[in-house]
Amino acid sequence: MTQPTAMPLALPPQDLNLLDPQHITGLVLAGGRGSRMGGADKGLQVLDGRPLAVHALERLKPQVGALMVNANRHLDTYRTLGLRVVTDVNSDFAGPLAGMLAGLLQATTPWVVTVPCDSPRFPADLVARLADAARSAGTPVAIAATCSANGTLQPQPVFCLIATRLRDDLAAYLASGERKIDRWTARHGQAVAVFDDEAAFANANTAEELAALSAQPGGAPHAPL
Repeated sequence: MTQPTAMPLALPPQDLNLLDPQHITGLVLAGGRGSRMGGADKGLQVLDGRPLAVHALERLKPQVGALMVNANRHLDTYRTLGLRVVTDVNSDFAGPLAGMLAGLLQATTPWVVTVPCDSPRFPADLVARLADAARSAGTPVAIAATCSANGTLQPQPVFCLIATRLRDDLAAYLASGERKIDRWTARHGQAVAVFDDEAAFANANTAEELAALSAQPGGAPHAPL
């Protein structure tokens, strides 16, 4: 497979001045196969009486100016949330980047921030810190990373702030057959926002992990949809 030639985006300076919440659309990614959860739609699995996608949306709401959810199944159920539901361009479950592209194609703001539906307790200042990282580095992409007690840095690339003008570049990357998030974000000189709280990024890929999340405190309060 031939990887597309990296062509970093020349980001207009004015885009870096549009990193306030009202200029950022929040996108919850709930379009996966749920393979490790027996094929279940992860966004609709219940944590503390509410679907995982609702937890993520409510946590994201006060951090952004608009909300969308990416889903590829049970669309009528997701639409009952009263938000725009965007589906992947192709129906082959091409992974998180396909969901990101779906959001970029529909967003009307200059920036989109993505979070996975199965990590419902991400930091309440996630978006602000990603925006600060992008602004400081002058880059069109910023990702989160966690730092363990021994200093090990673990990228969390699905927690990603992306300039909307990158949509054509991402579409070409996916059309080439590429699927790796970190490879695509690195093409654009990604900024990194480092978080000390690893537990805030805990996810529920399996039924066992979902049960473990249920046994933990819920963290910061949510903003009702």
